[in-house]
Amino acid sequence: MTDRLYSKGRVLGFERAKRTQNPNISLIKLEGVQTAKDAQFYLGKRVAYVYRGTREINGSKLRVIWGRIARTHGTSGVVKARFRKNLPAKTMGASVRVMLYPSNI
Repeated sequence: MTDRLYSKGRVLGFERAKRTQNPNISLIKLEGVQTAKDAQFYLGKRVAYVYRGTREINGSKLRVIWGRIARTHGTSGVVKARFRKNLPAKTMGASVRVMLYPSNI
């Protein structure tokens, strides 16, 4: 059993069409989720992209961009998430933390 209170996810990229992409919405693949039905559990959960800055602010070099899972995307357990500030392009392929709150159980 793990001691962490979050599950892992990976940023796949932005929502996009054939020629345009929408940086407001990020696609996230959730670890251990294979179907859209399994992904329903994560709707409304908070997502955190944690990264390191160079300067120390308030005694820490860690920074966080918070977001929320909005809906599913496709049938293979990918979800769409909106972040307070759009994720930068360098986050594609990076891992995010999917917090297990707010709980609707």
